[in-house]
This record gives sequence, C-alpha cells and structure tokens, in this order.
Amino acid sequence: MTGGEYLAIAYGVVFVFVLAYVGIIAAKLARLQREASELLELARRQRPAPQGAEPVTREATRSA
Repeated sequence: MTGGEYLAIAYGVVFVFVLAYVGIIAAKLARLQREASELLELARRQRPAPQGAEPVTREATRSA
C-alpha cells in the first residue's frame, strides 16, 4: 500500500468517528429536549398559573 492509501484510510476512520460523535450528541440533545418539555408540562399541571398572571416567556427571563 502506498502512503496515499494509508492517508485515505486514516481520513475515513476519522470521518466515521466524527460522524458517530455527532450522532451521539444529537441523540443526547433530543433526549434532553424531550425530558425538559416533559418536566415543563408536569410543572404546568402541578401548579396552574394564578388568574390574571402573565405566562413566563424566554424574553422575560433574559431581562431579569
């Protein structure tokens, strides 16, 4: 085998590892988003907002 072939194989192996890493991170992010939405829904069911109160938005939490 020539040096170029070894280089191509090395790039291929690195590409596969990077692709697997991105897949794992994407799966973790999807699971985290799903769990966060489930927790938010559970919190909303546990404690309903008082009447006349405005819902908390992302913009409101940023300015605080």
